[in-house]
Amino acid sequence: MERITRTSGLSRTTIETGSLPPDATTIVERKGLGHPDTLADHLAERLSQAYSRYTLDRFGAVLHHNFDKLALLGGASEVRYGAGKMTAPVRVLINGRAASSCGGEEIAVEELAEDTIRAFFVERLPEISNHLDLRFHITSNSSPGAVLTDDGTPERARWFAPRSVEDLRERRILLANDTSLGTGWAPEAPFESFVRELVDHFSGASSFTSDHPWCGSDVKLMGYWDGHEAHVIVCVPQKSAVVASRQAYLDNRRAVLAECDRLAALRLPGTAVSFRLNVRDVPEKDELYLTYTGSSIESGDEGVVGRGNRVNGLITPLRPMNLEGANGKNPVYHVGKLYNLAAMRLARRLHEHFGGYAEVHLVSATGQPLGQPWRTLVRLSEPASADEVHSLIDEALAGFPTLTAELIHDGVLLS
Repeated sequence: MERITRTSGLSRTTIETGSLPPDATTIVERKGLGHPDTLADHLAERLSQAYSRYTLDRFGAVLHHNFDKLALLGGASEVRYGAGKMTAPVRVLINGRAASSCGGEEIAVEELAEDTIRAFFVERLPEISNHLDLRFHITSNSSPGAVLTDDGTPERARWFAPRSVEDLRERRILLANDTSLGTGWAPEAPFESFVRELVDHFSGASSFTSDHPWCGSDVKLMGYWDGHEAHVIVCVPQKSAVVASRQAYLDNRRAVLAECDRLAALRLPGTAVSFRLNVRDVPEKDELYLTYTGSSIESGDEGVVGRGNRVNGLITPLRPMNLEGANGKNPVYHVGKLYNLAAMRLARRLHEHFGGYAEVHLVSATGQPLGQPWRTLVRLSEPASADEVHSLIDEALAGFPTLTAELIHDGVLLS
């Protein structure tokens, strides 16, 4: 292995070439659109986008906020063949912080959040949209560091109550808000890409879900690939209102398994793939993955930001990864969001440019310039020109304003 290090001020970049990619054995998980953790992730990001757009349009800047501690607490439902209903609401815990005023003008944060939440559930789980119990825990409390003296109010004390957008330090210089880590790697193995496609096929808009309205969106898949054959456990719920009997449920299960086999033959030709579906089912006792809404959030399950898919949409414990919950974080300077996205995209760019396997780790230090990570580690399986690698790194680190605009305006939902 060859190692090249470059130091600039407080930043250090290390390039390692000849590093080996991960072993052939792969474990990969993906949670679908209706999984409670995915719902929490995507709702938190929708709130950040809505608040960012509002304050940008009204004041000319994205005001300080974070909604990345949001949680969903499952309700209760009653499920019968051919019918179903909610019997207790889903509680939405809107935890976080947001500036509630700028220049003395109040911002109706809770009203904006409520409109966003209700619209989200109308789109994602319409059966639940009228069965929500919203609990607001949004503060405007300052972060540590606002030490009061006789010389006036420190800047940080106005963090969530700016006199004008000129009080926002990031308009002058972008600084990392936290000491954290962003991680990315490329390329995906064919099996990893297959897992993503299969979950999306059953949990999102597809020909299968269009033709089979009983298919719910709280899909979850765990896959194991040993280098020769693949084994998959998949959970696909059914919606009770359009499942008339136990036999209909079992017939639908066979349709799901047939579709799994079809897509495996198409995407992984020549590979032996075995599937197990809804392994907790006990048909003779009518214990089935049958739901009213298509999601377990209707009946006691919980969803929390950061417990679901990573920013690349997968959960891959044998790949490098971190525990940051990127969704709902401020898109202007929160490194837990921006560094993970930048690392993922840089890894893909390095793979495209040099071939082989690429791995990127961006480590921040609180208060250091956003475009100057404290440590940058790039690992490549193929030989590479250090100058070309540094050029691609510099290009990625210079792109944060563009990445921020994309997150706000393009409606990107991470993971």
